[in-house]
Amino acid sequence: MGYVEDLRKLVGKRPLILVGSVVVIVNEQGDILLQQRTFPKEVWGLPGGLMELGETTEEAAEREVFEETRLRINQLKLINIYSGKEYYTVAENGDEFYSVTTAYYTATYEGELIANQEEAYDCRFISADNLPDKMIRSHKRIIEDYLKNHVVK
Repeated sequence: MGYVEDLRKLVGKRPLILVGSVVVIVNEQGDILLQQRTFPKEVWGLPGGLMELGETTEEAAEREVFEETRLRINQLKLINIYSGKEYYTVAENGDEFYSVTTAYYTATYEGELIANQEEAYDCRFISADNLPDKMIRSHKRIIEDYLKNHVVK
């Protein structure tokens, strides 16, 4: 059992604050790595996930990206930290939470891109000009912030 599952046993459906990290990974052409998630079903998003006890947000980002894509990343640069009432979510099972997400970007990665089929149907680099319509809203905002503030035009 994981940390969040253990907490849920104690607090039930009451709101939790969940802290995690996501990463905008860009290739040499400037395309962004997205994954078509198994949950929420077939919605596209950035690789990342929740922190485990004792981790830094950077360590969580590196671990989650590796678990989900088999890529090893480094040289993370901060995009922003996203939190507040607009990041309140009620999951399909009724669990309530507020997310605090640290978003990073990097163009430094190694390994063969392989989607973890438990978490994603597909992982691929997609042009920022051709992002999928069905995306996690907060991840779309993170990408927009990355493009606005970190890409030289």
